[in-house]
Amino acid sequence: MSEDRYQKGMENLKKMNPDSYRNLEKLLDDVAPDMARYIAEFPYGDIYSRPGLDLKTRELVTIASITTLGSAQTELKSHVHGALNVGCTPREIIEVIIQMAVYAGFPAAINGLISAKEVFQERNEDFEK
Repeated sequence: MSEDRYQKGMENLKKMNPDSYRNLEKLLDDVAPDMARYIAEFPYGDIYSRPGLDLKTRELVTIASITTLGSAQTELKSHVHGALNVGCTPREIIEVIIQMAVYAGFPAAINGLISAKEVFQERNEDFEK
């Protein structure tokens, strides 16, 4: 069962953001190597593989949630990359983050927008349209 979960997770990560996962795996290798596997298995293998929402919708919801935290900019940037990789537009991502100003406050939304802008610039995405 665990290997199946891991494989499903890796399939989703390949579509979304394989570089981010590999970087995390390397970062944790000497301190908590099991953590990267848990991430592949549970969120990406179990949750992201569920029916009912496509990867694009799941990434937009994830961006909203991480934005409300206001303190997970590395994870937010990773999911902005993932959202773009599964077909989200910069405008959709920006609108989701702006919407979070209502629920999480302006500081969290501003931090989210700055993180998204950095990803867009890194990828040469046109975010002004």
